[in-house]
Amino acid sequence: MQHEPEVDTIIQLLKDGQFLEAYKLLEPLHQSEIADLLSSYPPETIQAILFLFPKQRRGAIFCELSYAEQADIAQLLETSDLLSLLRSLSPDDQVDLLKALPDEQYNAVLPVLAKKEREDLIKLASYPEGSAGSIMNTDYISYPQHLTIQEVLQRIRLERTQKEAIYRIYILDNEKKLIGTLSVTDLILSDPDKRLSEVMRTKVVSINVHEDQEEAVFMMARYDLVALPVVDENNTLLGNITHDDALDVMEEERTSDMERFMAIVGKHDDTTYLKTSIWTHFRKRVVWLVILAFLGLISGSILELYEGTLTSLMILAFYMPMLIDTGGNTGSQSATVMVRALALKEITPKNVLRIVWKEFRVSMLLALVLASLAFIRVAFISNPSSIPEAFTLVNIGFAVAVALAVQVVSATIIGALLPLGAAALKLDPALVASPALTTIVDITGLFIYFGSVSIILGI
Repeated sequence: MQHEPEVDTIIQLLKDGQFLEAYKLLEPLHQSEIADLLSSYPPETIQAILFLFPKQRRGAIFCELSYAEQADIAQLLETSDLLSLLRSLSPDDQVDLLKALPDEQYNAVLPVLAKKEREDLIKLASYPEGSAGSIMNTDYISYPQHLTIQEVLQRIRLERTQKEAIYRIYILDNEKKLIGTLSVTDLILSDPDKRLSEVMRTKVVSINVHEDQEEAVFMMARYDLVALPVVDENNTLLGNITHDDALDVMEEERTSDMERFMAIVGKHDDTTYLKTSIWTHFRKRVVWLVILAFLGLISGSILELYEGTLTSLMILAFYMPMLIDTGGNTGSQSATVMVRALALKEITPKNVLRIVWKEFRVSMLLALVLASLAFIRVAFISNPSSIPEAFTLVNIGFAVAVALAVQVVSATIIGALLPLGAAALKLDPALVASPALTTIVDITGLFIYFGSVSIILGI
């Protein structure tokens, strides 16, 4: 990003409507920096600046804007300008833009496209949202296996390809099935007279077009790929997923997981916080909060059930927050570890017994440390004048320590089982891990606390 004085100048020029002067200062910046500066302005301002840039640069900047901003800008454009903008984008970005258009604009621009271009876009748009097909790009290079290295290099030069990313050459058999790949480096260094079939790498990592987009990102990370070929059930090459699209998916999935982990429901979009309406924020947050508030009434019922216990020994109330907080913290730690391990495919629900046994041993060590601290706090630091003569701080400290130890073990196991159970039921582990965990641990914690002290102290 440029120095602050220059940024301030750009902002002032945009406010004053001096777009040409602002363009001169924006032009040297990276497209992501330009998009960041423009995103806080109305669509009309963004459109005016955007069309001062050359075609390819315009498309690159446009892709850095949020989908909501892209849709707002597109709706301002005449068909000719919309067509020009559309053709500056890669096929996967073209599909995203077309999906965001109102029916009137969609029906106006689609017939103007060339038949092959139109058919490709309709096909891409047909793949379900969240699938590998929905994020793949049809800008790739493929050649039949019988061509020589020299012939391939000549074709690339003659075609003057404008493909988005020339990372690998995909090699096809006579039925256009993917049988091998060749990196650009290998292409340049190989003997010009050898055929592709002689130098290609036959161990090809690919993904089915209907697989989940998260699986595509996982495969690219696992095999260190900058591009992943996408095939159909017959291994026919349909497109590829490039690293920049994978990064977008990672950001989208990470944000969605974070929102679900905090009980925020609804489909995630990339609209900025300040541009998202109050009603949208309310709608995403209210559902789980109402459910959890209702379940929280159970905690009140438990306290009512053990009212006599609390009345006879009020000191127990002082340590309830410690027990509940500790249970919530240990459970959340366990759940977080499980969600991450599930996301990285390090574990599956089939490993449940091994996981529970491991978490049990971890929780026992945690319980030993935390229960010891609780005992010391109650037995040696509490005020003895606040307890009846029938009890001692040592007895109460022992009861609280036992309750805390049981709570730590219980919360840890629950924190591990909830994400595993969600994964087994094909639900999102992040959605149930945090919201449901907090309420369940609170309820079980109160039962454990009052049950333990009642038995140990004979109340």
